[in-house]
Order: sequence, then C-alpha cells, then structure tokens
Amino acid sequence: QVQFVESGGGLVQTGGSLRLSCVVSGSTFRLNVMGWYRQAPGNQRELVAAISGGGEMINYADSVKGRFTISRDNAKNTVYLQMNSLKPEDTAVYYCNRPVNWGRNVFNAWGQGTLVTVSS
Repeated sequence: QVQFVESGGGLVQTGGSLRLSCVVSGSTFRLNVMGWYRQAPGNQRELVAAISGGGEMINYADSVKGRFTISRDNAKNTVYLQMNSLKPEDTAVYYCNRPVNWGRNVFNAWGQGTLVTVSS
C-alpha cells in the first residue's frame, strides 16, 4: 500500500520560508502525478500544487502562484514544496498524495501531514 511521510513544517513569521518534504513508499513513484494539499481549521482540504511524474507539467492554486514551488526527486521517491513569502492564510496542515485527474480527489489514504503555522 502507498504511504506518505510528510515533514518540514513549523512556525514561521509572515514573509518567511519553509521547505516541505514527502517521502513516498509502496508505489511506482516516478510514474505518478503527485500533489501537495492543505487543510486549514474549518476548511476543506484543497490542492495547492501538483507535478507530473517527470516534472514537465506543474499546476498551482492561484493563491500560491509565484510563492510556492513544487519539485520532485524520483531517485529518492520524494516530492518537495518550497514555500516563500508565507502569509498567515497559509497556516494549515499540509499533506501529499496522488491526485485523481490533477484534482481535489486522491487515490490513496492520507498521511499524518505536517503543520505549518505562519504568525502575523
């Protein structure tokens, strides 16, 4: 079964940066589109960014364009999310998963996520 282990979250001030990592096991990682999702308290989980297996196609939510960068290392079965110019509204638990049709639905069970808190 596919498992995700997210890390790299923490407390940061507005304008700061964080780099999230997600190690994936149990799948043919290099063939899979991967996505980063986030869920803030009281909100639905949303897709933040997604990247194709070879990294040639990338999509971002409008709210993070120009600030976040998704990347992957297929040799390490790892997907990354570099987050710059963080805002308080970026505060959420961040998860990775395999999106269905580059959308909100996913193929696999969720990992534990990593909490990002941006103070104002």
